[in-house]
Amino acid sequence: MASARWPCLILALLSGVAVSGFPRRLGRLLGKRSLPEGVVDGIEVYGTKVHCKVTSRFAHNVVTTRAVNHADTAKEVSFNVELPKTAFITNFTLTIDGVTYPGNVKEKEVAKKQYEKAVSQGKTAGLVKASGRKLEKFTVSVNVAAGSKVTFELTYEELLKRHKGKYEMYLKVQPKQLVKHFEITADIFEPQGISTLDAEASFITNDLLSSALTKSFSGKKGHVSFKPSLDQQRSCPTCTDSLLKGDFIITYDVNRESPANVQIVNGYFVHFFAPQGLPVVPKNVVFVIDVSGSMHGRKMEQTKDALLKILEDVKEDDYLNFILFSGGVTTWKDTLVQATPENIQEARKFVMNIRDQGMTNINDALLKGISMLNKAREEYRVLERSTSIVIMLTDGDANVGESRPEKIQENVRNAIGGKFPLYNLGFGNNLNYNFLERMALENHGLARRIYEDSDANVQLQGFYEEVANPLLTDVEVEYPENAILDLTQNSYQHFYDGSEIVVAGRLADEDMNSFKADVKGHGAINDLTFTEELDMKEMEKALKERDYIFGNYIERLWAYLTIEQLLEKCKNAHGEEKENLTAQTLDLSLKYHFVTPLTSMVVTKPEDNENKTAIADKPGEGPADAEVIPSMAYLTNSQPPQTPYYVDGDPHFIIQVPEKDDAICFNIDEEPGTVLRLIQDPVTGLTVNGQIIGEKRSSLDSQTRKTYFGKLGIANAQMDFQIEVTPERITLWHGAAQSTFSWLDTVTVTEDGLSVTIDRKNMVVSFGDGVTFVVVLHQVWKKQPIHHDFLGFYVVDSHRMSAQTHGLLGQFFHPFDFKVSDVHPGSDPTKPDATMVVKNHRLTVTRGSQKDYRKDVSAGTKVACWFVHNNGQGLIDGVHSDYIVPSLF
Repeated sequence: MASARWPCLILALLSGVAVSGFPRRLGRLLGKRSLPEGVVDGIEVYGTKVHCKVTSRFAHNVVTTRAVNHADTAKEVSFNVELPKTAFITNFTLTIDGVTYPGNVKEKEVAKKQYEKAVSQGKTAGLVKASGRKLEKFTVSVNVAAGSKVTFELTYEELLKRHKGKYEMYLKVQPKQLVKHFEITADIFEPQGISTLDAEASFITNDLLSSALTKSFSGKKGHVSFKPSLDQQRSCPTCTDSLLKGDFIITYDVNRESPANVQIVNGYFVHFFAPQGLPVVPKNVVFVIDVSGSMHGRKMEQTKDALLKILEDVKEDDYLNFILFSGGVTTWKDTLVQATPENIQEARKFVMNIRDQGMTNINDALLKGISMLNKAREEYRVLERSTSIVIMLTDGDANVGESRPEKIQENVRNAIGGKFPLYNLGFGNNLNYNFLERMALENHGLARRIYEDSDANVQLQGFYEEVANPLLTDVEVEYPENAILDLTQNSYQHFYDGSEIVVAGRLADEDMNSFKADVKGHGAINDLTFTEELDMKEMEKALKERDYIFGNYIERLWAYLTIEQLLEKCKNAHGEEKENLTAQTLDLSLKYHFVTPLTSMVVTKPEDNENKTAIADKPGEGPADAEVIPSMAYLTNSQPPQTPYYVDGDPHFIIQVPEKDDAICFNIDEEPGTVLRLIQDPVTGLTVNGQIIGEKRSSLDSQTRKTYFGKLGIANAQMDFQIEVTPERITLWHGAAQSTFSWLDTVTVTEDGLSVTIDRKNMVVSFGDGVTFVVVLHQVWKKQPIHHDFLGFYVVDSHRMSAQTHGLLGQFFHPFDFKVSDVHPGSDPTKPDATMVVKNHRLTVTRGSQKDYRKDVSAGTKVACWFVHNNGQGLIDGVHSDYIVPSLF
């Protein structure tokens, strides 16, 4: 049910070096050579071609761009493509002056080590992957010598999914400049025969489109070509900038005389199933809607708009109910009610009066909805031949009642018992999307992110339309026993109108004469069995058209589908099962050269007479995925140091938020000897842990005794480097080699991308350009009866650390927002209280101040902040005890 949108391309060719910029006519007068039209900063992109071959819904796409440097000096050229999230990159090559530099797919850990080695040697140029709403970004830059040519070629593959009765190829076009030879072609081969084929572009008029576009289909073949001339690309008759900026969309469907179609090539088969003309199975739907305070405003209005539109499309045989949850749970009706016109009118009034309030109690709301569906079935209140669905919408994490994700998953799984699907819609970014996805997948549903854009209500409504018309339930696809090996998923809880079931596998005997498949399911009126029988000799005739299609496409389709389903299973697997699934996925990814979450593509390319390594990854669906933002781990441009995050004193954690011109602070109260995880970045390999010390026990009541950091451990696993810092000494290990320094030393140590400087109670540690820590020594009078010497830790630059960084400090390196309201007098007249909404939690906070000791170790500089009580609960992810680790390293 994933969207069938297939963005084949976004191209933006940029040159990163400015030139003096003479107008062309003046250049000629001064004796400069005349440059071809379309040259920008000395770079001419003279060819851009996207060639898409689609065979039996499996798309093989090649994006090629050719450029030449007309300037007198070397220039940087960047190649950018945005490709579908559901696609796998299979190849990338870079050709400079006839020499080709290929990409190699390797196991992620192997690729990462190769990449990090290049980083530490200062030899890396960026090839970046990032994730967006429907697209992932691929970009690579290379220096091109004066007069030289460069060709970029990216290949990716994807199985197109049928969506609302059509396969859609969605091409995002943006070449940024006039291109002499610009072309998009799509060749489609469908053994069932093509029934419809269309193409449209959002960025040019229909008259202009018709002159640049050709499209045709006949029988099994379809062709689309878009070749705008230079004049057709201009934004106006005399302009030199391009109007090619927008969507180019190709849609098609196939003939469906038979509900099923089987194709076999080289011992692998694919079975497509999409019956038509069946009556819709009535459905029982419970909408579980988050109405917590964070849904206030636009989100709530868009949700209500979508629900009102959905109510217009509910069928009279359907049954429904609404469950609203915040801190508590409320229902529209005590039981499911039939969607009669009277009830729909009443439901509309209920929806229009929904208001936001309170916290987020996901567990109780879901269990209430599941119980309602179960009870309706047990008490025969709904039609016997009907199907049930739970659709939940939330914009935050559970924070009332049962809030442990694993426990909520267990409760929901036990309550549903495999009887019906759960669909989770995550609104915005400030939520645990992985939890929503895992819970949906293990209950035969799926999760979908709803983006906070102007069309959020359309996204919600569009999702409902996908599941509004079930035609079959409990679908089983069966093959003769012992005839099939390595079968992909062959059972589905629902088949929805406009979609398609795809099953692939390998034949146990390639010399078999016939192939038989049965599809069984429960319909609205009766049980149905669809049988497909195939004569293998008839299939051989199709092979004669292999010159029009690409190679072993069914085997690659099977591998793609298998990897996709194994990755889904991995999300809920544990222990040995997870290890086995991961090993299978990795083997297939490497065998078929797919860039998946377990592999990376490594490209070694020339740069200033040195080899430089770049890496392409497949990003996951995480909180930072709402916009196409390059992963910080792979950027190479320099950025200014950030406002610091630090921990100093008792131990006081200070998070400065420059966008707010404000700060948040919290304490961690733990016993002396406890080690806390401050920073952990799995991408760069950096970790920072701190061990707590207490005051001198003999002098102070244990209940009021203050604690501090008495020991810090800074480590980089990839560099095999460790630093232990105490108030007495600093010890460095590089492998087995050890160096020890005192705070009285004035010394700088540099090696392999690391710099450590000790000077007057300050120590600065830098890992390359972009990661800088400062440790401050606080010394007390030697005969002080209560206090010990202690340490303060400051992060003054973290922009090279990855989006996966976590820890008590590290989790705040990523952008986050908070709002403060209702400032009022607190228990201390000098420190007002207020209400803070942060990470979907509503907290009572107190205005106070802490000190920054980087510049003045004795007196410090006062920093005003909002103090979060109870060990930072509600501000930090999870609870503070989650950050306790067994040792310093």
